[in-house]
Amino acid sequence: MTGPAEFERIAAFREDPLGFVRDVFPWGEGALMGEDGPDEWQAALLSTLGEEVSGARDAVKIAVASGHGVGKTALCAWILLWFLSTRPHPQVVVTANTKPQLEGKTWRELAKWHKLARHGHWFEWTATKFYLSQHPETWFASAVPWSRERSEAFAGTHEKHVLVVFDEASAIADEIWDVTEGAMTTPAAAWLVFGNPTRNAGRFRECWRRYRHRWITREIDSRTAKKANKTQIEKWVADYGEDSDFVRVRVRGVFPRVASSQFIGSDAIFEAQRREPPPVDHAPVVMGVDVARFGDDQSVILVRQGQAVLDAQGFRGLDTMQTAARVGEAIRKWRPNGVLIDGVGVGGGVVDRVRQLGFRVTDVNAGAKAGDANSFYNLRAEMWSKMRDWLGAGCLPADNRELADDLMAPEYGFDGRNRLQIEKKDDMKARGVPSPDWGDALALTFAAPVGDGAMEHRPAHAEAAYDPFDHDGAAGLRPRAAGDFSPI
Repeated sequence: MTGPAEFERIAAFREDPLGFVRDVFPWGEGALMGEDGPDEWQAALLSTLGEEVSGARDAVKIAVASGHGVGKTALCAWILLWFLSTRPHPQVVVTANTKPQLEGKTWRELAKWHKLARHGHWFEWTATKFYLSQHPETWFASAVPWSRERSEAFAGTHEKHVLVVFDEASAIADEIWDVTEGAMTTPAAAWLVFGNPTRNAGRFRECWRRYRHRWITREIDSRTAKKANKTQIEKWVADYGEDSDFVRVRVRGVFPRVASSQFIGSDAIFEAQRREPPPVDHAPVVMGVDVARFGDDQSVILVRQGQAVLDAQGFRGLDTMQTAARVGEAIRKWRPNGVLIDGVGVGGGVVDRVRQLGFRVTDVNAGAKAGDANSFYNLRAEMWSKMRDWLGAGCLPADNRELADDLMAPEYGFDGRNRLQIEKKDDMKARGVPSPDWGDALALTFAAPVGDGAMEHRPAHAEAAYDPFDHDGAAGLRPRAAGDFSPI
């Protein structure tokens, strides 16, 4: 049972978060065997936080830009536990750049350290709330995915003890930052923001510029962090260059020179989700197929016509034959003018099988030379660039979060010849970001020109008359009736 003496002992760390972290976790034991406590940069930041909250009259604001793998999410968890353990009935709000990041990384990390804490029995953890068992209604932290439409969750409060934490803050909308300012009126309220410095614009960036007089800022180079993957870092530096924007963001914790190292910004995606597609579009129908390479990847079939995404489906665990069959079903339904399949690796088997079924498809090697080899490192960079241009007027399905997340995920830089280079999938996985399968499927629809842009509208009854598996063994398709199908 928790008694007054234990509460008082923990409360004594009210202005000493570093002492708290060193005390409440069993360093060197069990799951922390071989660990001797916080990294140097983490200890320094915790000391700074403690100094700032001691007798503070104004809100404490700390912004940390870092390279990859330095341990910032663990630090978020420690600060949350410290604040909730040393202040009565606090209001604590936590958010992140995306809902998957918040739920799968930030909040999950809190669960891990909650279990390790010596006084973890004080608290209960759920998917959205972390609370003191004795006062669940008034003593808790909330995991709140941000939304422009529900920004009130970050508004001001009359509680005496307030903490707001932003993880991967660079991609959180400026509107959420503006509303959160209203919660910083309480003396000694704390607002901590962490992230890779992916954007050279927005409120996270302005913590170092326009609002630098209000924020304590730190930049953490991954090479100085004991938890960072030094082998991977050396590979990044060799591949992209020490002073490339990619290394500046992912290793050095320095903001990029250009507007953003995030290739497609969240604002462009948000606007495309809100945009209504044209009522009639006579443009060619194009199908992109990204084939899964690993167990946690998805095979995605996406159909686009002009400015609109008509359909997108993702599949896990399918073999080559099953994936090819799904592609055949999609061709039956949509009768595309062009089918572009990622033929690298296992995708080659899908290309072969779909052709065996009688369909004419384009085998795309994203690593091949770009059409404009002076501007783009490879075909993948060229495809993604064309897709980003399309997003200026294109329409995305508002309910497809996976597609939106994938489009925001890759970062970019430039090679030694100043050619655009999109972040490699392996590098994305190394920093904990899934392969952008949905985004690649849409990008594939821009891999090669299709049709002449003036496809005749096919009446609905034509679908019933067309059998995509009725073929004469040739590479193309044989229509059942003249005019029913434009060969692909």
